[in-house]
Amino acid sequence: MTSNMTNNSPAEQTLQWLDKVIIGENFCPFARKERLEERIRVVETHEKEQALLMQDLLDEMLLLENDSSVETTLLVLTEGVKDFFDYLDLVELANRLVRQQQYEGVFQLATFHPDYLFADAPADATSHYTNRSPYPMLHIIREESLEKALERFPNPENIPSRNIEHAEKLGKAFFQEILRKHD
Repeated sequence: MTSNMTNNSPAEQTLQWLDKVIIGENFCPFARKERLEERIRVVETHEKEQALLMQDLLDEMLLLENDSSVETTLLVLTEGVKDFFDYLDLVELANRLVRQQQYEGVFQLATFHPDYLFADAPADATSHYTNRSPYPMLHIIREESLEKALERFPNPENIPSRNIEHAEKLGKAFFQEILRKHD
């Protein structure tokens, strides 16, 4: 499988990754339905400053709050948080914003980054690829929808371990090919 993502915008690259990895390999068993129904919003932000990125995040949460036709937003961060540890600082700030704006219990954030590392896994573990994406992003999820989906899914607590096992079967080369950027 080959993919030259640099000919596309960050949003298009993100959608290709979503289709090939997240939906295509069933890492998120709930994404296919929303993608088919065109209820996934992908928004690029080119802001570099944390305050402006937080405003973009707030704007997206407000949009989701007021537009039930959109199920979820992938906020693609094209600038400013290329370093994974800077990204983690931004995630902490983003989660604080969710609480401050009283969206805790309404929305939760899922996190993806090209250099994603799980703290409890070796640096070279294939499991990291379950959260690696073409660009850093914040995925805004409606908690109510997630809870309903989890009720209908058998053994949802097994999803993370199932994903890690599947990622290991696919191997690093599979993910590296999809995420490779051609300069």
